[in-house]
Amino acid sequence: MQESCPSVKNILLLDSEGKRVAVKYFSEDWPSNASKLAYEKSVFTKTLKTNARTEAEITLFDGYIVVYKFVHDLHFFVTAGDDENELIITNVLQGFADSVGLLLRGDVEKRTALENLDLVLLCIDEIVDGGIILETDSHNIAGKVATNAVDGSVPFSEQTISQALATAREHLARSLLK
Repeated sequence: MQESCPSVKNILLLDSEGKRVAVKYFSEDWPSNASKLAYEKSVFTKTLKTNARTEAEITLFDGYIVVYKFVHDLHFFVTAGDDENELIITNVLQGFADSVGLLLRGDVEKRTALENLDLVLLCIDEIVDGGIILETDSHNIAGKVATNAVDGSVPFSEQTISQALATAREHLARSLLK
């Protein structure tokens, strides 16, 4: 019996050498860390010579659909079962890549992604929960992540609009409760 909700097996963000930046697995298809690392290396090696910079590419790899895209020195991958809809999986990838771009303010590079790893991981959590796809719209994802990531240590002038509104609401609520 096929599930009614589209799902993914994993979301990978690798650097230009195939090393992990942020990964999340939602399937027991790779039970050990060694098998996960081997899968990441093999999928990176297979896609390395392609030109997936302008649009996402789709390939069938080891019985899985793999959709991938390269942005600067980061390689975005979404893996799903071979019975999933490629267009939906492509939307997941595009939503992930675009929301990371929005949150990193267009500076989509390994260094910036590592400095903001919490935001990248929150993006993955907003997109997929337990393998089930929740959201693919990059603006919705980035908005939810930015709202969740608001803290008082970020100067007001450097906050996104949603962060600034959340901070203003928090300050108003505090002043009303005094």
